[in-house]
Amino acid sequence: MEQQPKELMEKIISLAKRRGFIYQGSEVYGGLAGTWDYGPLGVSLKNNIKHLWWKKFVDDRQDMYGIDAAILMHPGVWKASGHVDTFTDPLVECTKCKKRFRADQLENAGVCDACGEPTGEARNFNMMFQTQVGAVEDSSATVYLRPETAQGMFVNFKNVVDSFHPKLPFGTAQIGKAFRNEITPRDFIFRVREFEQMEIEYFIRESDWKTQFEYWKNEMKDWIEMIGIDTAKTHELEVGEEDLAHYSKRTVDFEFDFPFGKKELYGIAYRTNFDLTNHNLTYQDEETQEKIVPHVIEPTFGLDRTILAVLCSVYREEHTEGEVRSFLSFKPSVAPVICAVSPLLKNKPELVEKSQEVFKMLKKRFGQVMFDDNGNIGKRYRRQDEIGTPWCVVVDFDTLGENQELLDTVTIRDRDTGAQTRLPITELESYISEKLA
Repeated sequence: MEQQPKELMEKIISLAKRRGFIYQGSEVYGGLAGTWDYGPLGVSLKNNIKHLWWKKFVDDRQDMYGIDAAILMHPGVWKASGHVDTFTDPLVECTKCKKRFRADQLENAGVCDACGEPTGEARNFNMMFQTQVGAVEDSSATVYLRPETAQGMFVNFKNVVDSFHPKLPFGTAQIGKAFRNEITPRDFIFRVREFEQMEIEYFIRESDWKTQFEYWKNEMKDWIEMIGIDTAKTHELEVGEEDLAHYSKRTVDFEFDFPFGKKELYGIAYRTNFDLTNHNLTYQDEETQEKIVPHVIEPTFGLDRTILAVLCSVYREEHTEGEVRSFLSFKPSVAPVICAVSPLLKNKPELVEKSQEVFKMLKKRFGQVMFDDNGNIGKRYRRQDEIGTPWCVVVDFDTLGENQELLDTVTIRDRDTGAQTRLPITELESYISEKLA
């Protein structure tokens, strides 16, 4: 039976909270709109994705340099980048209930979504959060929480060149928090006020921009498949000239079929030399002494949207004999728990002791391993399936020598198929390593 979009979204949100992936921010105080906290499994999932991204785009390359820039930056950065003047959304206010909305997100233009009364005229609303630095609160002390991670890489361009003397083309990469004062945050972790970006600024010669654009677009497509996002639900959108950001000459959005509609997941932009020009930064070739302002290809990946797209892609339900088995079919390299170790019966000390030995062995090797003896074995399987654990390892009486031929062997159960394999304990690490690879 095909899931209805609203029903699917409700199930994913419920599972995410129940199993410790994602909680509402400040929930004990009624919550704060547009903020979400990642629980133990959510942090593990998030870190796996960040690790895989960093490995693919930084560690496995010779032309990429990592950056971790400060969240607070000199306000001149945002003036030069155009954010002070142009980083706005159209805001409207209901003439009756006074609720505020983004004008372009109303169900019916000019009509309040809450009460159906007319809205006022749209006005520009700057989405940057302001704060003060130092003890004096005046205009000279005003700074902003960064609305993107890109500018931290641009203003460090000269530092990287002076420290490492890279030859064009080369890039800088960063994973970090960004903040946008969204008028109407919505759709779970899709549109939020505090989020994390994984972003690259790749510096090139102007003549190479078309080739590099296609190369990085293909790299992004490889990434989408690599982490288990459903490629059948992913679409490329060539952004029209009238909708391009002020810095972009060409942008392609990767959209995903979320339960609430087809929305932007990632983007790749050709930013020309807009940013380095505005920051008065140049590059001098050490061999030819040629001085130029490099152009930039910018692949941008939203981490929170990645997590949501992965959850929507891997959520499964199997209906058998009136029962429903829900599970998350993560790729093993992404799964927050790689495997769970259980004794067949938790009231048998000898089984528990042997299970702990196996657990500690695997925990030392893989880290993301769980010991689970809560409830009967069937309930444990269901629980591990629901959090997306690829394999469950069970220690039983045959492990202890009830059947001498099976001494020191365990069963390992596959999440997706339910198939069970008998393996010597000594082969568990290599078995799991091969599957992960």
